[in-house]
Amino acid sequence: MNMPFSRPGAVDLSGLRRPATGGSAGPATSRSGGGGAYSVEVTEQSFQAVVESSMTAPVVLVVYSPSRLPASAQLADDFDTLADELDGRILVGRIDVDSQPAIAQALQVQAVPLVLMLLQGRPAPLLQDAPPLDELRTLMNQLVEQLTSQGMTARHQPVAEPEEEPAEVDEDQTDPRYAPAEEALVAGDVDQAVAEYQKLVDANPADTEAVLGLSRAKLMQRTQGADLTAARTAAAERPDDLDAQLLVADLDLLGGHVDDAFDRLLELVRRNAGDDRDRARLHLIELFAVVGNDDPRVLRGRQMLASALF
Repeated sequence: MNMPFSRPGAVDLSGLRRPATGGSAGPATSRSGGGGAYSVEVTEQSFQAVVESSMTAPVVLVVYSPSRLPASAQLADDFDTLADELDGRILVGRIDVDSQPAIAQALQVQAVPLVLMLLQGRPAPLLQDAPPLDELRTLMNQLVEQLTSQGMTARHQPVAEPEEEPAEVDEDQTDPRYAPAEEALVAGDVDQAVAEYQKLVDANPADTEAVLGLSRAKLMQRTQGADLTAARTAAAERPDDLDAQLLVADLDLLGGHVDDAFDRLLELVRRNAGDDRDRARLHLIELFAVVGNDDPRVLRGRQMLASALF
């Protein structure tokens, strides 16, 4: 079975509700019985936060049905085990299609089990069967090694207390200075996360990790409660409304349409002047930071911005 996405390379979140501003909805709801320190049961309300957490480190979505196919539930449990063994290199998002049909519809799930990997909000099919744990362990170890070779070494923070004593903290685990901001994101409090990252940036403007975290948290803050369809309609009807255009660019980036977001902002820079042009330019630079300066799309965008400005 092939996994057809309506928008290849991005999860379309427009049909799912986002947590209300200031609410306590996090990227997970507690699971009764068992579970791991790096595993969450995904709900419609927390799906957005789970996708956004893939901006930091990989997320594995395991789509299963405990009532119709018990083996798929065992697959989800096996991934819980592997996530703990990998000590935060992946976060497992468990999606029970029986209780979360809206998520299954957004992902266009046709059969279970289905395993997807999310990297920076972009999904890729990983498995469509339920191999034994040893095979899964080999697969995930190889995958993590490949990501490490590409410079992807970030880890997720635990979302539940492990039953055993945690191992010693490795040097590449999250710096405790960023813990308050990341805990706020896990709790769904984006405003608090922005405030925590802002404190770090104010204290040390050269802290690139904090600058990146602030940019990403601000992106989440700006798009909270936004409806993609309504935003696109408003932007199409009011092409000179800068705020409407900036919002669509943010939503495009959050949905994985990086080039579309950059091109929209570049066009704003070209056809505006004065303060509006400067706002579009600064907004584009902030989105560059969200994606990462080493990304080839950012390198292209910077070249195009220089061309548009001079």
